[in-house]
Amino acid sequence: MLTPVQDVLKTVRPNQRCISAEQAKQEIQGNEGVLIDVREPQEHAQKAATGAVNVPRGLLEFKLPEIVKDAAKPIYVHCATGGRAVFAAEQLTRIGYQNVTVITCKADDICNIF
Repeated sequence: MLTPVQDVLKTVRPNQRCISAEQAKQEIQGNEGVLIDVREPQEHAQKAATGAVNVPRGLLEFKLPEIVKDAAKPIYVHCATGGRAVFAAEQLTRIGYQNVTVITCKADDICNIF
């Protein structure tokens, strides 16, 4: 039997640091964190937050170590509604990143704030 994605999210999300776009923007301004958009390139091309680096979730573990070499660098991930970002944060933590945060609001809200 397959486990519904929403059920998996319920178990993964509590282990991730989740914040609003407003809080993320303030933190990034102070800690020089990196904003990562894990949506697909065509989604990012339609509307993107200023300064966001687009690395699709499916390539994240392979591409991000080329972009962010410091495991302690603050990383803020977002997607369209939060689900992919939660899974992305889990994977980034698994490969050794120590300071990963999920921005939980919708991409449009993030784009309006950044």
